[in-house]
Amino acid sequence: MKKPALSLTPRAVNRVRLAAILGVLGPGLVSGFADNDAGGISTYSVAGSKFGYDLLWVLLASQIVLFFTQEVGARLGLATGQGLAGLVRERYGVRWATFMICTMLIANVGSIIAEFAGCGAALSLFNIPDWIAALLAGTVVILLLTRGSYGKVQYLFVAVGLAVSIAYLISAVLAHPNWGLAASSLVIPRLSSSAAYWVAVVATVGTTITPWGQAFIQSYVADKRLGPEDLVGERLDVGLGALLTNLIGAFIVVACAAAVYSAGIQVDTNSPDAVQQIAGALTPLAGSGATVLFAIGLLAASFLGLGVVPLTSAYAACEAFGWETGVDWRWREAPAFYGLMIFFVVFAGLFVLVFPKDSLVQLMLTAQMINCILLPFVLVFVMRLSADKKLMGPLVSGRFLLAIGWLGTALLVVLSLTLVATSFISV
Repeated sequence: MKKPALSLTPRAVNRVRLAAILGVLGPGLVSGFADNDAGGISTYSVAGSKFGYDLLWVLLASQIVLFFTQEVGARLGLATGQGLAGLVRERYGVRWATFMICTMLIANVGSIIAEFAGCGAALSLFNIPDWIAALLAGTVVILLLTRGSYGKVQYLFVAVGLAVSIAYLISAVLAHPNWGLAASSLVIPRLSSSAAYWVAVVATVGTTITPWGQAFIQSYVADKRLGPEDLVGERLDVGLGALLTNLIGAFIVVACAAAVYSAGIQVDTNSPDAVQQIAGALTPLAGSGATVLFAIGLLAASFLGLGVVPLTSAYAACEAFGWETGVDWRWREAPAFYGLMIFFVVFAGLFVLVFPKDSLVQLMLTAQMINCILLPFVLVFVMRLSADKKLMGPLVSGRFLLAIGWLGTALLVVLSLTLVATSFISV
């Protein structure tokens, strides 16, 4: 005799659905938090210190593009169960896959170097030598990524991201900014013909929408084994990640606009103590703990970026050549994946040690500019793949998603050309 089927009450059904949606959360949040890495915090800090509230409109505009491009990347992962590089190799061949990987890795290595620079800059506030900072950061990240399971890595990334977010939220509130002016600057662009202004705009966009972010969201969705049925939860995940990315970026801009720009303090980005200048400017407004708070936030963000960007680089390189990928694999099962991940970390750490110490902040800004300039090359592949009905099935991108994606790609190209044009004019 068969047992009667188990029936659930409407409330129980809703609980099951909510649990399923919450179980999907992770890739979008981690990607969003990781966008506020060392390069991001340095870029936002310089933007607020040099231009006050004027660049807040860039964060709002980039948030819109970020949400839709991240959703397209998540859809690709949900529909195919594959990473971006693997799909490019299958659809367009090894040559195009190699081109895209080289483009992405150039940007990624710059970002990883920026994370080490961020660690060094943060720990220098506590008088810790650069070589100790690099050794500490590299060792912690390698142990985390090679010995941690998928679940542990994800939860740690989210926890660190929340800690960074809270640190800079407190900094913004304690700085007592002009919230009315900040709100108006968010929706009313204040443009300038200055080359320095457009450098800041390009760097701000480049630290918000990144080549590695596009690859990471897709690879992470595939690694988590999510499918088309998880679209609703992943859309929520991507939306929260995009919102938090730019919200925290705005808090950093606001804090530095109030503490540095409004006070008439000049920050030299080519100075070895540029970070100390920004952090120290918060002290009169927020007390002596402001420097420590700023340093802890920068250090935590640097560690988060050091965990995510090498991971993304290893994902992409291995997917392009069909090698095993994923943090749930053991060393002997995915030697190329772990070997590449360690190589990127070690190379970047050694590079920072030999790089001139008086240009670390400028180095972080340059890495974000490279992100913005190279991103369109990656987005072209993303948009073309997402429009393929045979590949995507019911998750194929509609006209609205494609319009936003292609418009965002075109705007990134225009931004890069504007930067070049204003640079020549200023010369």
